[in-house]
Amino acid sequence: MCRTKARVEPRAQALEQTLTPTPASKMVAQRQRSSSCSSRRHLAGSLMFLATTAFALLLLPRSSPLSYDIVIDAGSTGSRVHVITYHAGALPQLDWSRTSSLKATPGLSSFAADPGSGGLSIAPLLEFARRHVPRDNWVHTEVRLMATAGVRLLDVTTAEAVMESCRKLLRESGFRFQDQWATMISGADEGIYAWVAANYALGTLGGARQDTTGIIELGGASIQITFATDKPMPPEFSHVFKFGDITYNLYSHSFLHLVSTHLIHEATYRDPCTPRGFSPMAGPVKVPASVLESKADYKPFAHAVGNFSECRSVVRTLLQKGQEECIYHDCRLGAAFVPDLEGKFLATENFYHTLKFFGLRSKSFLSDLMLAGDQFCHGDWSSNIKREHCSFNEGELLLFCFSSAYIVALLHDTLKVPMDHKNIDVTNQIRGVPVDWALGAFIVQKN
Repeated sequence: MCRTKARVEPRAQALEQTLTPTPASKMVAQRQRSSSCSSRRHLAGSLMFLATTAFALLLLPRSSPLSYDIVIDAGSTGSRVHVITYHAGALPQLDWSRTSSLKATPGLSSFAADPGSGGLSIAPLLEFARRHVPRDNWVHTEVRLMATAGVRLLDVTTAEAVMESCRKLLRESGFRFQDQWATMISGADEGIYAWVAANYALGTLGGARQDTTGIIELGGASIQITFATDKPMPPEFSHVFKFGDITYNLYSHSFLHLVSTHLIHEATYRDPCTPRGFSPMAGPVKVPASVLESKADYKPFAHAVGNFSECRSVVRTLLQKGQEECIYHDCRLGAAFVPDLEGKFLATENFYHTLKFFGLRSKSFLSDLMLAGDQFCHGDWSSNIKREHCSFNEGELLLFCFSSAYIVALLHDTLKVPMDHKNIDVTNQIRGVPVDWALGAFIVQKN
């Protein structure tokens, strides 16, 4: 039987008040009353209603008019526009009933061969924003474009040409824009923005350090780890973030392309990270070492053997590769410094999508994910996996063996998170608020 993707239900609509008609017998009785008595009662009731309404209006807080901001997240696989609707104040009060977003593909990095056309990919996003922001507000609505891992991997000249093609469209968008508002952001900044968004949604932003929640993002081409700590750190990993009168010392680092190239054997390509039975080509093939650039670019080839333990072992080796070059006292991911994870964490993006696919709970999920991933990897591609998950396209379905092994190797084998750990919650949303770094970037700009 085919398992379909979970359908997201629309937001609950406000309950409608139902008016009950007055029975005819009562209407007849009312007509028989004295007209003068009725008039006096109606007048007194009307005066009381007006007085009560006026008093209530004086007591109601006056909220500021709606404002709008636009943030375009130019990621590795596509660009997403966020039209953020809010009431201005010391801390913006977001109106989620009016906030909207749209994603367009491909990502800006795919225009490396024709950087001058990169801006065309954001044209539908700007049109979407124009439909969702009242025209009278356009001139006051700031639009920002922030490019992440995909564009950061381009050479400097190409990346700047792509960004300039975007600036050209943004200048002509009708919204408020300055050239410096279209830029590449560092992976550390991306992590900090996501941390801000998560703690804003949790209500802990502006509170004590120990009450905040860290964040681990598993994106298309990178991993971001960010959390507040009072431990000393090498300066290149330490970031001071001020929110109001509170100062946080954050560890934030982005790890690009940790799993790359080395899944390829020298001759026949043996792929333990793709379910057995998948064969897009006839027979074994030789593959150049440059093929696998990142998790996002992971392509399965012939000779898929579907072995979770072997895939996990290969991924673990790649995640820890370079530790012999570590110059710090604690390196876990390659040669980069990673301190002990402190307190509570959220795991987002591909963590969430993988757990959702396997139907797992977000707490104490590692042992369950290991079992589910092992069963999936060992399943036969044609006879049961494709049939059971026929609503998924082939490309995304193939990656769940890899992603399950990747998550276990990352969290348990490399970051030393216990299998029964209960302080990591996997989600992309908190109380209806998306844990999205673009939201965090907006809050930081308004801080």
